[in-house]
Amino acid sequence: MKIMVTGANGMLGQDLCPMLENIGAFVIPTDISNLDITDKNAVDDFVKNVHPDIIVHCAAYTNVDKAENDKENAFKINGEGAENIAIAASENNALMIYISTDYVFDGTKTTPYLPNDKTNPINVYGASKLEGEEAVKKYCQKYYIARTSWLYGHNGKNFVETMILLADKPELKVVDDQVGCPTWTVELCRGIIKLISEQKPYGTYHVCGGGNTSWYGFAKEIFNQMELNVNLKPCTTDEFPRDAKRPKYSIMENNSICPDWKESLKEYIKLRG
Repeated sequence: MKIMVTGANGMLGQDLCPMLENIGAFVIPTDISNLDITDKNAVDDFVKNVHPDIIVHCAAYTNVDKAENDKENAFKINGEGAENIAIAASENNALMIYISTDYVFDGTKTTPYLPNDKTNPINVYGASKLEGEEAVKKYCQKYYIARTSWLYGHNGKNFVETMILLADKPELKVVDDQVGCPTWTVELCRGIIKLISEQKPYGTYHVCGGGNTSWYGFAKEIFNQMELNVNLKPCTTDEFPRDAKRPKYSIMENNSICPDWKESLKEYIKLRG
């Protein structure tokens, strides 16, 4: 099984490539240094030459706040880039796996989002990722859209490490009126492998941590598990204005694809060393 991974040097890609190799796949890692996903001809030639069985498209513009003032680049990478990969995957009869986000939703629901629920992004990042989803659906017969949320991992800047760095502040305020599903990159990788190995029906899946919490609750659990005594206080979104609006409710139903987020956090912390 030959699997091409875009964004292989990103936080997710660095966990995914070795995990795919561990299940016996021949992995073809790509990043901006050897493939510009916004260059359609380059994508067509690359995919035609390597002829993968599966393409896992992790490459993305992920700076949510910056995207608000850099709309053109966000859509070029997340929309056009995904479309280029989708067309090449289809033309070469490859299964495409597209990593998407909870930010395709507006956060107005009060029960967990299901894969087929109506999308309505409220920021540029979410809108650009949704454009990518639509391109995958348009061009690919064989695809999985894997929506994830609140992602953290050992190979990139993330909320867990930020909280640990800020633990010695006299007072630490964290937003308590946004709720979602924290997801460890390794569990997302395991979920992707599950989609492939169990040959799930093609379509859209929510591959995120089980259960849910607020950012404040997430921080509290980090400090509890790290046995850190922190003066942690809940606050509102309005107290910390950001360029991009965030959905207040980002809880997604994952149908047990990933375990409870607290268990994953425990494993992540254990592996920090």
